[in-house]
Amino acid sequence: QVQLVESGGGLVQAGGSLRLSCAASGSITSRNVMGWYRQAPGKQRELVADINSIGNTNYVDFVKGRFAISRDNAKNTVYLQMNRLKPEDTAVYYCNLRAFLSYTGNAYSDYWGQGTQVTVSS
Repeated sequence: QVQLVESGGGLVQAGGSLRLSCAASGSITSRNVMGWYRQAPGKQRELVADINSIGNTNYVDFVKGRFAISRDNAKNTVYLQMNRLKPEDTAVYYCNLRAFLSYTGNAYSDYWGQGTQVTVSS
């Protein structure tokens, strides 16, 4: 079983910064992708950014140049540094771990954190 514990959300003014952290524990396969998703009220959950176990990153367009994802494999922790925050970034942010079951196959298990609220005031 894998558990994800997020921290770092809160209330910030537009233009400010926040750093989210997500620590994973349990049986984690070495080939995995850790990422951040967000869900605003009335909207679907959407990908923000992810990073695989060798450090390759992926960002959606609306956060490029403002957010940075990183990870510490020794600590099984992923971070999301959010800069120049906008009111439209307000959402619950969820940590995700996609653990692939083998080195070459596509089968995986998805795990989710409980979510952390980020509120950006104008």
